[in-house]
Amino acid sequence: MSSSRRSPSGLVDAPVQPAGLREVMSRFATGVIVLTVGGERMHGMTANAFTSVSLDPPTVLCCVSHGAVMHGAITAAGRFGVSVMEAGQEEVARYFADKNRPLGPEQFEGVDTFPGPRTGVPLLSGALGWLECEIAGAYESGDHSIFLAGVLGSSLGSGQQDGLVFFSGRYARGVRQQVS
Repeated sequence: MSSSRRSPSGLVDAPVQPAGLREVMSRFATGVIVLTVGGERMHGMTANAFTSVSLDPPTVLCCVSHGAVMHGAITAAGRFGVSVMEAGQEEVARYFADKNRPLGPEQFEGVDTFPGPRTGVPLLSGALGWLECEIAGAYESGDHSIFLAGVLGSSLGSGQQDGLVFFSGRYARGVRQQVS
């Protein structure tokens, strides 16, 4: 018999449901990136399940749903690009999050990109920064894969813009830290 208990803080001690996890995680502000893969399975996807893992050696990770087109593309290519979205790039982020956009190279038509100098993956112009990465390992976790990747190259954008963040189901402007 399963029962729920309420803690002194008002929390309910009950099994976590996907909707509950999604609701709590929506309160965790994250940066927004667009993952890109070049070659035969060219694809782009907006993501926020991305983080730095290690500075030495330079390593990052991204999490991709098994059902996403990106999962097959990134697995086949073995490498990917990361464009860190600037606050004014919400429209681009929404575009690469839209499941109804064209697939393949057509999805990049009308989007300002340039080839990564190390891998040739399409990187999005106007971003705050870019990474070119090579898969070092993939790990299954539920309905997603966790891709660990070595960073082959990195570069910063020229501007001092605010970052694009995702919070409570909406895009928002992340305020850059003022350096004194």
